[in-house]
Amino acid sequence: MEVKLITSGLVVIGNEILSGRTRDANTQFIGAELNDLGIRLTEVRVVADVCRAIVSAVDALRKEYNYVFVTGGLGPTHDDITAQSIAKAFAVELVCDPEALARLQRHYGKERFNEARKRMAYIPLGATLIDNPVSVAPGFQIENVFVMAGVPHIMQAMLLSVSHRLAGGAPLLSRTIGTDLGEGTLARDLASVQNSFPDIQIGSYPSMGSGRSGVRIVLRSISGKRLVIAVETVLAMVAQLGGEAEELDITV
Repeated sequence: MEVKLITSGLVVIGNEILSGRTRDANTQFIGAELNDLGIRLTEVRVVADVCRAIVSAVDALRKEYNYVFVTGGLGPTHDDITAQSIAKAFAVELVCDPEALARLQRHYGKERFNEARKRMAYIPLGATLIDNPVSVAPGFQIENVFVMAGVPHIMQAMLLSVSHRLAGGAPLLSRTIGTDLGEGTLARDLASVQNSFPDIQIGSYPSMGSGRSGVRIVLRSISGKRLVIAVETVLAMVAQLGGEAEELDITV
């Protein structure tokens, strides 16, 4: 039976991310949650709060992948331009959504609900709301693009609220092997193993601990059976090269 592969892209928006003032804490969470749903996060782009950059990134990724997730730029200030940029990407109007407006009015009350906060009720024409159980101001979905807040705990709640809308495939499985050999020693033979298993993602990462150096070899696949065979091949390769190896982590 053919294994279904569902892919996604992520657009992280924010000058503060690019400047290094704020750490991107969303990519890891999104990648892990999507993998559990059988959706592989394949590409991440970090762009400034610039309409042209947002439109370009969203246009490219929504044509390439099954789903696109966008974080950041949904607040009430002048530099929160994500909604209008997404509307431009889809060539539709930016409109005030009655339900979003009602939610914001109830949340802030007459005293605190001003024109700046009203901006958060505007979404692209034809989009549907994404609930925000933390701070009320909603995100939105338009076609295969899901737009959420950039604040990590808010984004996490919003992503979980739309998980039922996502049709996944097979999750990506992972196995990690630790060795006492260096990358230079492993390089040629590991490349040969990769050539023998084109359906397996194989990465090597230098590691140091307790005064010892070595390499961690991470193998990923949507096929558990193929992953088992590849792991056995790598273990045999390390032994043949005179090294020691052990499995450190198995994600199933």
